[in-house]
Amino acid sequence: MNPRTATWRKSTHSTGNGGDCVEVARAPGGVAVRDSKDPGGPRLLLSRDGFRRLAEVVRGASGV
Repeated sequence: MNPRTATWRKSTHSTGNGGDCVEVARAPGGVAVRDSKDPGGPRLLLSRDGFRRLAEVVRGASGV
């Protein structure tokens, strides 16, 4: 995955006020996740199933 050509997306729930946000991008065989405040920093690469499970856990923890 080339992070320079990847199309990163931020949640529609994110605001422009510097909150805690992550961005996601499609990656070969999975999903890449990065901190929106540090786009040049480390990325987490997850399988699609791993990302789905992460999203379920986060939703459960936030009560959404």
